Amino acid sequence: MQPDAEVRLPADGAYVAVLRMATAGLAARLDFTLDDIEDLRMAVGEASAILLEGARPGGRLIARFRLKPGRIEVEVSVDAVNPSQPDTSSFAWQVLTSTAADVRAEAGDDVLRIGLAVNSTTSSAPA
Repeated sequence: MQPDAEVRLPADGAYVAVLRMATAGLAARLDFTLDDIEDLRMAVGEASAILLEGARPGGRLIARFRLKPGRIEVEVSVDAVNPSQPDTSSFAWQVLTSTAADVRAEAGDDVLRIGLAVNSTTSSAPA
C-alpha cells in the first residue's frame, strides 16, 4: 500500500528535527489537538532515536505516513548494519509506547523499522 506522504533524510540525528516538524504539520492538517501533535512528534522522535543507534553510516532515515480520519500511522525505517529488535525495556521504548496507540518493530534484510499510530482525541471518526 502506498503511503500518503513520505520523507527521506540522511540517517543522522541532526535531521530528526526536520522529521518531527513534518510530522507535526501533517497532524495539524488533520486537526489533531496540540497535545496529540506533541505526542506524535515525541513518538516519531523516540522511534528515530532508537533506529539511529543501529543505522548504517551514510544510510537513510525514511518515514512513511498513512493519514486516516482521526489517526496517523507512521513507519520509520533506517538502513541498518546487522539489524536487531530494539530493547523493549529501554526508557526510549517506554516513552514511545506511552505516546503512541500502537507500536511494532521489525528487523531484517538490512533494514530496521518501527511502526506506530497515534489517534486524535477529538475525532469522532472511526480509526
